[in-house]
Amino acid sequence: MSDSLILEVAEFEHDVLTGIYSEETGRPQPLRFTISARLKPAPHYGPDTPLKASKNYMDLKFAASEALPPGVHFKLIEAVADQVCETLFVQDARIEAVTVKIVKLAISEKDERIGITLHRERPRDGDS
Repeated sequence: MSDSLILEVAEFEHDVLTGIYSEETGRPQPLRFTISARLKPAPHYGPDTPLKASKNYMDLKFAASEALPPGVHFKLIEAVADQVCETLFVQDARIEAVTVKIVKLAISEKDERIGITLHRERPRDGDS
């Protein structure tokens, strides 16, 4: 088994145009994201290791906020998660896999966590 580095931004909220029901369409609704990205780590991390040996955590948050296409309505939160994964794969070739957990806050009752988790491995050359 090889070493891996998991970067994570957990439980941040962002409003996204999503949903299939009439009460959901036409206005953004709050989603709670947790995003993890797996990278191959550097052989060693010392006190003076530069950021380029890892990845800026805020890039994960950016992929689920500012990088989502403005004005696009996603029928499914699965499509939102897919967009986040693709953004991160394009953003950094070192990312081997991404996991996106999304909770739909507008439909939660009594602190339920209703949503999805999508895990994607980077496609290998020749995979479709």
